[in-house]
Amino acid sequence: MSGHSKWATIRRKKEKTDAARGRVFTRLIKEISVAARMGGGDAEGNPRLRTAVAAAKAANMPAANIDKAIKKGTGELPGVVYEEITYEAYAPGGVALLIKTLTDSKNRTVSEIRHIVTKRGGNLAETGSVSYMFERKGLITVDPKGLSEDSIMEIALDAGAEDLRSDEDSFDIITEPNDFERVRTAVEKSPLGIESAEISMVPTAYIPVEGENAKKLMKLLEDLEEHDDVQNIYGNFDIDEASIEEEE
Repeated sequence: MSGHSKWATIRRKKEKTDAARGRVFTRLIKEISVAARMGGGDAEGNPRLRTAVAAAKAANMPAANIDKAIKKGTGELPGVVYEEITYEAYAPGGVALLIKTLTDSKNRTVSEIRHIVTKRGGNLAETGSVSYMFERKGLITVDPKGLSEDSIMEIALDAGAEDLRSDEDSFDIITEPNDFERVRTAVEKSPLGIESAEISMVPTAYIPVEGENAKKLMKLLEDLEEHDDVQNIYGNFDIDEASIEEEE
C-alpha cells in the first residue's frame, strides 16, 4: 500500500497539533473510565484497561490524570457514566464506516453524528449493514527501527501473530483478539517500537478512494474526529497520499 493511507495513519499525523492532542486526552480519559467501570481498576486483571492505560502513557498523559480517570470509573470519585454506541455509515465513494462513541446522551449524539455524516455526503446505515465488512482483531502498529520486513515478520509470527501488513513507514501486526495481550507483551520485549496497540475493527477489504470523493471523505473524517463523543473511526478506504496533502 505504498503511497496510500488508512485512517489510523492519517490520524497519527494529525494528532501532532496541540488541539488534537487535547482531544486525544479526552478520548483516552473516557476509555479508561469505561474500562475501569466494566472490568475493575486493576490494569493487570483488566485487559481493556491495560490497553487504555498503555495508550495514555504513549500519549504522555500525566499519571495523575490516568489515576483520576480510573477512580472515576470505579466510583471512588464522582464521574459521568458513558454509554458505548457504534454507528454504521456509508461515506462518499461507497466507503463503509464504523463510528465508535462514548456518550452520556444517546439522543444528542445520534442527531449530531447523523448531521455530520449527511452534511458531508454520506448517510447513517442500518445496524449490521456495514459491520459485516470488518473483523474484530488485535492491531499493533510498530516502528521497524531499521529492521527488515522479514525480521519483523519473524518477530510477529514467533509471538503468535496472525499477519503482518506494511503501511508506509510502519507495520501493522494483526492478531486474534484472544492473542492480543500475549503478542503485545512479546513485541514490547523486541527491538520494535510500538506506536499504537488496540483491539480494532479491521476491514476485510479496502476500497481505493481518490479525487473529489477523497476530499469529501477527508472532511467527513475530520468533522467526526472533532466531535467530543467520537472515540474511534474505522473505515475500509485506501486513500492516495496526494489527496491528503491537498487538504493540508
